[in-house]
Amino acid sequence: MSPMPKLFIFLLVIVSSYLASMTEAGRAVPKHKPASLAARLKVAENGSDSSNCWESMFQLQACTGEVIMFFLNGETYLGPSCCQAIRTIEHDCWPNLLASLGYTTEEGDILEGYCDAATTLRPPLVVAPNKDVPNSGG
Repeated sequence: MSPMPKLFIFLLVIVSSYLASMTEAGRAVPKHKPASLAARLKVAENGSDSSNCWESMFQLQACTGEVIMFFLNGETYLGPSCCQAIRTIEHDCWPNLLASLGYTTEEGDILEGYCDAATTLRPPLVVAPNKDVPNSGG
C-alpha cells in the first residue's frame, strides 16, 4: 500500500479534529451563573431546612414496608408519620429526592396525592349512644 492513502486518512482525521475543537470553542458561554450545590439542595445557612429533609428521608426509609404494601397489595393506608415524611420531601426538599431513593416520578406523584388527600380527610365522628332515651324493645 502506498503511503499516499495513509497520509490522506491521517490528514483527514487531523483536520476533522481541529474543526470539531473550533466548533466547541465557538459555543456561547451561558451568562447566568449556575446555582451552587447548596442552593440546589436547599441548604440554609444554619442547616435547619436540610436537616428536616434528611430526617424525612430516614423516616421514609423506616416506613418502606408500608409503601411497598401500598403499591404491591393495594393497601390504601400509609401511617401519619410516613405521609408527613412524603409531604416534607415532596413540598420542602429538592425535587429528585424520591427518585434518588428508587421511586419513579409516577410513584412519587401517587404517594404525594394520597398523603395530600389524607390530610384533608378527617376521621369520622364517633357518636356515643344517648343513655337518656329509654329502651323500647323491652
